[in-house]
Order: sequence, then C-alpha cells, then structure tokens
Amino acid sequence: MSTLEHKSKDEIQAIRDWILGADPSIAEGIKWNAPSFRTTEYFATTNLREKSGVGVILHLGAKVRDIAPDGLRIDDPEKLLKWLARDRATIVFKDAADFDARKASFSNIIRCWITYV
Repeated sequence: MSTLEHKSKDEIQAIRDWILGADPSIAEGIKWNAPSFRTTEYFATTNLREKSGVGVILHLGAKVRDIAPDGLRIDDPEKLLKWLARDRATIVFKDAADFDARKASFSNIIRCWITYV
C-alpha cells in the first residue's frame, strides 16, 4: 500500500482493514498486482481497475469446488453481490460514504464467503 498510487487509496485501505478485521483467520497477500485475501485459499481480490469506484472480487481460489447448481449460499439481504458465475461475485463501492453505509453487510458477506474456502 505504501507504493500504491490510486485515486481511491483511502477507500482501498478501509476495505483492506475491514476484510482483515472480519475474521482472525484472514491474511493478506498480493495477487494480480492488487491486495488479495486468503484463509486456506485466496478468496478476495481488490479490483483496482473498477471504473465506478473500488471493487472487490470474491472467488474460491485456484481449486475447482463442488458447488450446488444454484451457486453459493451467501446471506446478502442488501443485494451487494453482483454474481459473475456460480462461484464468483463482485461488490463495488462508489466512494467512502457508500462503503461506510454498507460495511456491516460487507463483513457479514465476507464471513459467509470464507466458509467455502
């Protein structure tokens, strides 16, 4: 983060802090030149190229998973997730205010998601 030059660096830092604080088993690394997060596998990567804010791509790491035909069961009452596939979704925060308003739901999604990795 010390060398990252990005217009939304403060929001990226807040997202990082929030993901790392969601569960003590979460660690951070760099994948695809972006802050990424793992437990036993990588499961989230910040999308630094998102044009409408800062995105987080949620995935299940490199291993193929046996997923139910209707996909993962993630509690998402605010409909933050935009599903890209049965095992992959994205969340986009427009700005710091948007993140602040939805960070509690975001933490719940992260805690649900890591049960699959």
